Amino acid sequence: MILGVYWYFKFPSDLYDFQFFKFYPGYGGHADNPAELTARIQVADIDDFIHQLEKLKSGFNRTCLHLNIDGNQMIITIGDYMLFDFHFQFALEVEELLIKKNAVLVDFSIPFTIQSTKNFPPEREEFKNIEYRFIQMVGSDFRKSNAENYAARIDCNLPLQYKHSLIDDLAQICREENLHVFYYNDFDFKDHCNLMLFFTNGRQRKDSFQKVDINSFGSKVRQLTQKYPLHFGHFGSFKEYPLHGPHAVLIADEEYILNQK
Repeated sequence: MILGVYWYFKFPSDLYDFQFFKFYPGYGGHADNPAELTARIQVADIDDFIHQLEKLKSGFNRTCLHLNIDGNQMIITIGDYMLFDFHFQFALEVEELLIKKNAVLVDFSIPFTIQSTKNFPPEREEFKNIEYRFIQMVGSDFRKSNAENYAARIDCNLPLQYKHSLIDDLAQICREENLHVFYYNDFDFKDHCNLMLFFTNGRQRKDSFQKVDINSFGSKVRQLTQKYPLHFGHFGSFKEYPLHGPHAVLIADEEYILNQK
């Protein structure tokens, strides 16, 4: 599983600039469509261009590439439900190839008949259910450059005297499980505390993305219930809801993750 900074509803403003590709946002809900980077182009030698494009795609095995072809014209689509930095990096490298091949940008209003298609799916891992019900997978609202963040969230409560030791142990688990971001909200009351814990990563680039085994992480968190009087969920009423924070324990690309209020 890849956690971290992604784009779906809006373009990553001030981070990328494209000559050929246009960003089409996802809509979510019943529409349930991926976000896409799409370009309609024309090249002199379409077969050679496809061959070069296929070689380029081999270096981005986590991206999806779809081609609709009409003679020497082509509609190139890079899409997914989460566009990480490596998707945009792939589009930039495709644009470098387009420039090298003297490609021409074609307006989408001109008629286009699909004569053939080519699809290069991403290399996907075997789907695994999350085995631990106390883990919620959550997105965020918008941060810097319209970034969103995909994170694992755990709600829990325990006696206040164990709070800092628990946080230290969770930070160590993060280091072991390839999680570079850990922050939390809290509410302390009497001798007890409620915690809302978030675990994620920063921006996911081609040569430095982090993969997380969410069930290995969940197993280690579950083991902490043997060490501490820890209970999942929140204790008390809405008055004790953990809204104090966020408190960063481990952080990367902070401005793309935490709300800077």
